[in-house]
Amino acid sequence: MAQAAAVAEPPAPPRRRRASATPRRLPYLLIAPAALLMLGFIAYPVLSVFYYSLQNYNPTKPWRNGFAGFGNFTQIFAHDPQFWDTLTFSAKWVVVEVGLQLLLGLALALIVNQTFVGRALGRALVFSPWAVSGVLTSAIWVLLYNSQTGITRYLADAGLGSYGTSWLSDTSTVFPAAVVADLWRGVPFFAILILADLQSVSKDLYEAAEVDGASRIKQFWHITLPHLKDAIVLSTLLRAVWEFNNVDLLYTLTGGGPAGETTTLPLYIANTSVDAHNFGYASALTTVAFVILLFCSIVYLRLSKFGGESK
Repeated sequence: MAQAAAVAEPPAPPRRRRASATPRRLPYLLIAPAALLMLGFIAYPVLSVFYYSLQNYNPTKPWRNGFAGFGNFTQIFAHDPQFWDTLTFSAKWVVVEVGLQLLLGLALALIVNQTFVGRALGRALVFSPWAVSGVLTSAIWVLLYNSQTGITRYLADAGLGSYGTSWLSDTSTVFPAAVVADLWRGVPFFAILILADLQSVSKDLYEAAEVDGASRIKQFWHITLPHLKDAIVLSTLLRAVWEFNNVDLLYTLTGGGPAGETTTLPLYIANTSVDAHNFGYASALTTVAFVILLFCSIVYLRLSKFGGESK
């Protein structure tokens, strides 16, 4: 019996349980409700715009509603000179605004990155306009440009200009006046992003450059600027898209006038849909604007080599 017990087979090892698939899927299950909501809020409007771009849809003229095919797009490119005028002004607006905002924002970021007395207060003053909404910004600058109580009144008191001058009503001054108003709000955006990236530049690089006799300009060109490349590319792309779609400031400040001088393509779309109730044609314009922005964004990222190593 003892020998039989000695030669008894060892107990079988415990069976390993299969790993449950639930823990692996749990993160996806948790974010699924939010993802579905975001998909619904984004996908439905986009698909609706694409659908209505192929329709004649005007609630005030229901007898004309129906399938239009590519008729709206033919009208845009072949028979709508206002489309080309607003697209040209939109490109001009984006280039001027983004270029000036980048230069001024970079300068401010370099200044507030230095050590000086009251730096915290200086940063707060520089960044504060970014917290103001577009409509409120417009209201502030409408008051500043008011011909009776604004800047022109005090300039006239000083002998510079005449009383009753309105920069927003003059075709020769409305564009620079609108540019200055949007600069006040847009420059802090670049200053914030560039300053955040400047904080990560190693001080050892500047110390080594000083030992080698590099001037401040060479340090900026060979150390600071290459380090800021991705931040500049991303911020300019985001700001260009936002400026292209800018409606609130120009609508409140000038209403697209005078004589359509400050009407951008998105503002033209808003007027077509809200005022003229031509939602089908406005959807076609929106589709064209979407394709233009998508194409320009892809080309810009490819040419700038965003995310690649700086040489």
